[in-house]
Amino acid sequence: MTWEIEVVRGTASTFHARPTPEVWRPAVWWFEITAPALVVGSAQSLDLVDLAACERAGVEVVRRRSGGGAVLLVPGEVVWFDVLVPKGHPRWQDDIGRAAWWIGEVVRDALDAPDAVVHTGPMVRTEWSGLVCFAGLGPGEVTLHGRKVLGVSQRRTRDGARLQCALYQRWDPATLVGLLAPPRPPVEALADVVATASLGLEGLLAALG
Repeated sequence: MTWEIEVVRGTASTFHARPTPEVWRPAVWWFEITAPALVVGSAQSLDLVDLAACERAGVEVVRRRSGGGAVLLVPGEVVWFDVLVPKGHPRWQDDIGRAAWWIGEVVRDALDAPDAVVHTGPMVRTEWSGLVCFAGLGPGEVTLHGRKVLGVSQRRTRDGARLQCALYQRWDPATLVGLLAPPRPPVEALADVVATASLGLEGLLAALG
């Protein structure tokens, strides 16, 4: 398969504001963020965020157009990429519940970790999954040693799907909790929900095929 590759540096708000293409082509957008950001899901209220704490820490607050919980993006600590799949492409799946399975399989293969597992069941919710993305588990997401290593959200139109993917290279739950408004989750409740991993663009493309 042929994928258009674009590597972009900039802020999380710039990336999330990118419109869906008028003409869909299979593509990978690899994002290198230049400033920290707390990204909230489309259905989340900003009342969940301690805006004053974010301002003091120099953390931009960004709303994405896909669902799910909050994700803290820090330069050098997260791998973030989008995969664009046009309708009719071999990777396209009409069933939204199955649409991300394949990207989970790609990332699992790229990590080359025997214990990595692609979740193909229904959404798994926990006490804090409505607030923090990596505290829950959705279809197509990947666990390593029982902890979530790949988070995926989707933006879909009638012409294509944009799979937004993130992996943590470093997980600091205390910083994330400090940016949330009360009632905050205890830091210890989030300490063991994430498995960290390194994934480069070359490794992703090799597994993508």
